[in-house]
Amino acid sequence: MAVDYTAMPQHKILCVDMKSFYASCSAVMLGLDPLDCYLAVVGNLEQKGSVVLAASPRLKKDFGIKTGSRLFEIPDDPRIHLEEAKMASYLRISTEITRLFNRYVPKEAIHVYSVDESFIKVDKADLLWGSAKEIAAQIKNDLEREFQLPCAIGIGPNMLLSKLCLDLEAKKEGIAEWTYADIPEKLWPISPLREMWGIGRRIEKRLNRMGIFSVRQLAHYDLEKLEAAFGVMGNQLYYHAWGVDLSDIGAPIMEGQISFGKSQILLRDYKKEYEIKHVILEMCEEVARRARAHGKAGRTISFGLGYSESDFGGGFYRSHTIQESTNVTMELYRTCLKLFRKHYTGRHVRQISIALSNIQDDNLIQLSLFDPNRIKEHELGYVVDGIRNRFGSASLLRAVSYTEAGTARKRAALVGGHKA
Repeated sequence: MAVDYTAMPQHKILCVDMKSFYASCSAVMLGLDPLDCYLAVVGNLEQKGSVVLAASPRLKKDFGIKTGSRLFEIPDDPRIHLEEAKMASYLRISTEITRLFNRYVPKEAIHVYSVDESFIKVDKADLLWGSAKEIAAQIKNDLEREFQLPCAIGIGPNMLLSKLCLDLEAKKEGIAEWTYADIPEKLWPISPLREMWGIGRRIEKRLNRMGIFSVRQLAHYDLEKLEAAFGVMGNQLYYHAWGVDLSDIGAPIMEGQISFGKSQILLRDYKKEYEIKHVILEMCEEVARRARAHGKAGRTISFGLGYSESDFGGGFYRSHTIQESTNVTMELYRTCLKLFRKHYTGRHVRQISIALSNIQDDNLIQLSLFDPNRIKEHELGYVVDGIRNRFGSASLLRAVSYTEAGTARKRAALVGGHKA
């Protein structure tokens, strides 16, 4: 089956990525060249196991230190600068960068995908600023001149192709543009599959078991079999392999795959079960709160543990689908506990992950004779959220957050999970 690209969106969308954003910002603050210095941004300099949040390009290239490395892995070299994260400053700079984009296009043509990555639709800006590549070059020059920050920009006819162009070519070239005609030559040869945005290791393994090892094979696989194996995601995987994306600017690229989740790397190893359960409850509270903030509820609850390196790593990630959708903290917690009891092996825990998926609007509640308090619990969640939104996240906490194992009190004082 071939796709008729004449019927597909023919936009001009820029995907702008700020290179090693946190590290580049910290370098500029110190008066250093972001592309020439050796600098790492870590969560906490006092903890040797603290995670590297960003590394400058030269530190990555010459020392192999990258995002996700640990502080103790960084060599004791006088050329290397170590900086704690300054999240409030990074967010202010990100806001100013968005204002820079607003000089070229209206606000509704800008979608801030993350603190360091944005999509910009420049369809009708050519009369003022020139072609999409010329606009990209002007934005790149503005960022370097006004902020001293480097960036890469991918250009495509839709959000998906601009993102793929960014990841697979523009990050090497600086600025690159893909059209639908480039798909057979530039997209289809990609292998392993996880190098394509939107395909993680678990999906890659499932596709590999079906005999699919490249994007070309995915694009030419039987669509009905993909849908039978993956549901709606199978349809999306197939059309994404053809470079097709019908989402509007600002909409999720993986439309329909919305979920609410939280993953936390713990500051120490947790071995006592009651301590692990305390953190699970705190995280269920946060996941439920995020779902309620969007007026959503979900039926599939996923729970995972990552074991400490002292126990040789590893872990598990399992899901359970309940009968009725929920965003009630204790319903999430009870399901997570079932998965915990079934799969936990008693080893030291260093990471906990929880997600709520199979999402739908939170406008229906199934009444039950066996759970007469369900409506009250549902309404209580929104009341608690209102108090926290008005007075701060730490204004109302569960008792477990005041125990030694709790993490919510400390995290409430952070910005983006790190020091402001």
